[in-house]
Amino acid sequence: MVFDGILLSLLIGFLRGGNLYGLATLKIRWGAFFPLLLLFEVTIFIFQHQFSWLETVSGHLYILIYIVGLLFLWVNRIQPGFMVILLGVLLNFIVISINGGRMPVSMEAAKILDPFYIETLKNGVYAKHTLLTEHTRLGFLGDIIPITNPYPKDQVVSIGDIVMNIGIFLFIQSLMVIHKGNSLNEGGGVNEQHGRKEGVKC
Repeated sequence: MVFDGILLSLLIGFLRGGNLYGLATLKIRWGAFFPLLLLFEVTIFIFQHQFSWLETVSGHLYILIYIVGLLFLWVNRIQPGFMVILLGVLLNFIVISINGGRMPVSMEAAKILDPFYIETLKNGVYAKHTLLTEHTRLGFLGDIIPITNPYPKDQVVSIGDIVMNIGIFLFIQSLMVIHKGNSLNEGGGVNEQHGRKEGVKC
């Protein structure tokens, strides 16, 4: 859902007349960590069922990814929306960490998804997801919220996912719209100075 949130936030930002000027002045600490974490997680997802040892430790690796991600968000907490994103990630981290590094998924909510996904969950784990059962702890923080029509992509999300996407929205709107206003003010200041110089000449 994160990528959906990013795309939707960008679309709304452009509809509000925003731009990506803020990217030029954006200062993110530990900036290289985000793509590295994403690459690491994708690598685990691809190979965890091909190597038994990787499948055994994958839950712990997912927890490690979340810990580093939380540290990344904390050191950049000054950025607009990042504390909200951190809260969402923290909620997901809590439920994943106390359930063996797996995000529990509600069978009832997952009925909107491909039957193959449900069967895979019944037989074991799918990526970092596992079936929510009576033994699941803090199941209400798991993937229990189904999203379907009129939304174009069926998916099941958690409370943490929703909170995280609110933070992403706030960050991107700040980046696109507030920076747009700042750039216009800077431009206005230049024009004003230029006008004063012209007035002196007259």
